[in-house]
Amino acid sequence: MSGKSTEDLLAKRERELSLLQRVTERIWSTLDLDQVLMEAVSVITEFTDADACFIYLYEPETNQLVLKAAHRELPPGSQVTLKLGEGITGWVAQQRESVAIPKGAYADPRFKMFNLFPEERYEALLSVPLVHRDELVGIVNVRHRNQREYSQDEIALVEMVAHQVGGAIANAMLYEETKRRAMTIEALSEISSAIVSDRYIEEILGLIASLTAKIMNSRISSLMLLDNSRNELVIKATQSLSEAYRSKPPIKVHQSVSGKAVIHKRPIFVLDVRREEDFAYKDIAEREGLCSLLSVPMMIRDRVIGVLNIYPAEPHYFTPEEVRVAQAVANQAALAIESVRLWEEAQKTREELETRKLVERAKGVLMDKFGLTESQAHRKLQKLSMDRGMPVKRIAEIVLLSAELEEEVE
Repeated sequence: MSGKSTEDLLAKRERELSLLQRVTERIWSTLDLDQVLMEAVSVITEFTDADACFIYLYEPETNQLVLKAAHRELPPGSQVTLKLGEGITGWVAQQRESVAIPKGAYADPRFKMFNLFPEERYEALLSVPLVHRDELVGIVNVRHRNQREYSQDEIALVEMVAHQVGGAIANAMLYEETKRRAMTIEALSEISSAIVSDRYIEEILGLIASLTAKIMNSRISSLMLLDNSRNELVIKATQSLSEAYRSKPPIKVHQSVSGKAVIHKRPIFVLDVRREEDFAYKDIAEREGLCSLLSVPMMIRDRVIGVLNIYPAEPHYFTPEEVRVAQAVANQAALAIESVRLWEEAQKTREELETRKLVERAKGVLMDKFGLTESQAHRKLQKLSMDRGMPVKRIAEIVLLSAELEEEVE
């Protein structure tokens, strides 16, 4: 190898090393996932002189690729998803192999068009898998409007950068998951403490709605209780300040999405309620910026007493872990409601027993004083209760108090 060639090779390796150092500094400088993704897009776009760059993340729960970052801001409410094997991106994810197309990328039989940025059209495309510890993290797509030959060295370097990016994204995702789980544990603990406290049930349900919205990152969270007599679901608590949502009329069980959770006794998911035929209040969803819905039944043993509704502002596929958390919260809400019901029943039983004892004593007083039979004394107490518009318990207390006063006077 000539001296000139050696110098060129060394210079090239120095540039590559400098690039990798910059990549490391920028994408490993934060644990915020959104920031990592935007830094990765910026670095890759800058290095490849790309006209566009897209990063998809792989969601194992749904076995889909979801577009999470791009060279320009994504349109509000946009959701681009691909199955493994779908489009060039899905093919790269499935095969774990890079694809470089120097021209006519849109004519490739694997290519799938999205109208995300309809004014943009690209000739060349480089798609590289993001892998960390042999696990698929996502895909990075680099696009050029004009034809471009991607050299083997350039592809290899992008793959090296992608390896770094994959590790940084996996690390940020792990950090986000750890934070979310810690927040979930803290929220469930707070709900448990509230249930055994002396708080009013309305306050407990309000706390549950607020904490659910926080840990699930939802625009609105609400608790609806089942009115069996009317076969309706009625809102009992929500963290939303929207008067339109808070005053939403009851919904019929057999004519609503949430009602399906009651009927089938399992969580029901809708990607976009604004396009769901069975969703009754699309106008409120539009006005409040609601999109997806997870409706989870609140159950006591095998009996449904209501639902917990979770509304993200963006299209969102709930993971099995998120559904499990929502079900745990719904179960705790049901426990709180059932505890109050049992307490109220116990109180009612105690009051009925106390009333019965007072009435029996009052009947004895009337029988002794006026020579009445037991049935006559009972009817006398009932008549006094009706004539004076007072509970029979209060009438019995007055009779007993009068008898005590008479004894003291004598």
